[in-house]
Amino acid sequence: MKRIAITGAKGLIGWHAHARLHAANCSETFKGEPAPFDIVALDHTAFDDDVALQAAVDGAQAVLHFAGVNRAPDGEVEAANPAIASRLAEACKTVGSMPHIVYANSTHAASDTPYGRSKRIAGELLSQVGGGYTDMVLPHIFGECARPRYNNVTATFIEAVIAGEPPDINPEGRVALLHAGAAAEAALGAVKDSTNGTLRPEAHDIAVTDLFSLLQKFHDDYQANIYPNLGDPFTVALFNSYRAALYPNSFPRPLKLNTDARGALFEAVKGGGGGQTFLSTTQPGITRGDHFHLNKVERFLVVQGEAVIRIRKVLSDEIWEYRVSGDAPAPVDIPTLHTHSIENTGDTELLTLFWTHDLFDPANPDTFADKVQK
Repeated sequence: MKRIAITGAKGLIGWHAHARLHAANCSETFKGEPAPFDIVALDHTAFDDDVALQAAVDGAQAVLHFAGVNRAPDGEVEAANPAIASRLAEACKTVGSMPHIVYANSTHAASDTPYGRSKRIAGELLSQVGGGYTDMVLPHIFGECARPRYNNVTATFIEAVIAGEPPDINPEGRVALLHAGAAAEAALGAVKDSTNGTLRPEAHDIAVTDLFSLLQKFHDDYQANIYPNLGDPFTVALFNSYRAALYPNSFPRPLKLNTDARGALFEAVKGGGGGQTFLSTTQPGITRGDHFHLNKVERFLVVQGEAVIRIRKVLSDEIWEYRVSGDAPAPVDIPTLHTHSIENTGDTELLTLFWTHDLFDPANPDTFADKVQK
């Protein structure tokens, strides 16, 4: 079992990295195999506790260093990031550990600003620990569960389109975007491949006006029950980030029923650019699911019977419950990185329509067993 420590594990990239390592463990334990990773998730309090920090790096093959300070008075920012790096380096020295360190650096490190200097100096300290070292230079990160109005323009724009309150936008501004999952996978790949030196994951350059327009288009169409064309990875990642922000209060979504003497008709799924639709029956008292996805866009729509859909953010404890009925069809679109299940709570057979944006690939199912109710 490989020990990997994650600093800043409650931050955006840290959570995405932790979720991916957790997914790898879920995949193997589901097959009856041992978990490949011993994951040590550290938040900011670990840097105030010598014993905890030393225990985390003792025997670690890798440290994903995502912890840092970017919002504080200039003097605090300039001092904080080198101080954090120094504490990490000292902990490694104390226990005689030389892990491969992947450092989440910033494109601002080349600038002569308090933040830029602090990130640059922190990287220099970490590069001297003695193990492998990857200086991962990151652009603007976006992704599911990012914090709006906290140095994250994408999350701020998503919050604005959902609230119907357009923010102030610099008409000349541009931003290079990288999904937090892609950043996490780049970090894990650097560990796996023992990549040393500078690593610059490829970003998607876009004008901020175009970014806001794209998110607004997502929102307007989605309110009309229309998915965007999900044919490219960037659109999928951005749409998944938008969808996750709608939880927990925007579902289920009642569909328009067209009824007459013959019965009822409703539109289950529109748009998306393709994908796969399938139906399942579930007997009373039986639960399906108990898994999560990293990328898959997925819709649950009960068309007959009674059910409860349960959703829990990966690595958290809070569970959201949505009661649905075939008498009033209302889809629940499952957010990525959230484990989910559906239970037949009625006394008759449950009939559920499922839709996903891509075809099922047995070699890469993007499905990780993880019970909603632990």
